[in-house]
Amino acid sequence: MRKTLLQDLFARSLTEPLTRPDSQAVELARALDAAAQRQLGRSLSIRALDAGSCNGCELEMHALSNAFYDLERFGLRFVASPRHADVLMVTGIVTRAMRVALERTDQAIPRPRWVVAVGACARDGGLFAASPQGMGGVGAVLPVDLYIAGCPPSPVDLLAGLLALLQQKT
Repeated sequence: MRKTLLQDLFARSLTEPLTRPDSQAVELARALDAAAQRQLGRSLSIRALDAGSCNGCELEMHALSNAFYDLERFGLRFVASPRHADVLMVTGIVTRAMRVALERTDQAIPRPRWVVAVGACARDGGLFAASPQGMGGVGAVLPVDLYIAGCPPSPVDLLAGLLALLQQKT
């Protein structure tokens, strides 16, 4: 037992070394919060909705909340209720089963609000455009204020897109 404890005590760590957040992402997040403060008088609240995606875009979106990017330190946050949101970020091709849910979520968000289509599928159906259950991109159901390209877009692309959205509305 003692031998095992000593080996573990002097063994190399198996975890990855600590990395610093990308300085570009930090600057984008700061600029995004400043733009939200100017536009709304408070921080930005985001409601994410998966309308029928492969979850690649959601993984990148939710990376914004992890310890590496940690958007909440800048005041930006994802909210569970559309009634608390300023931005509706929609991922995936809009399926027939999700059309009503998408429309109801949009109606529940207080005005003014912005709709952001995230990824190739939300833009025009992407890989799933030929699906008989698909209705196409988000623009086929709702007016879209911003399209963020990519399959999936990176977290930095998402931040840059949201910043561009708020800057064009000022």
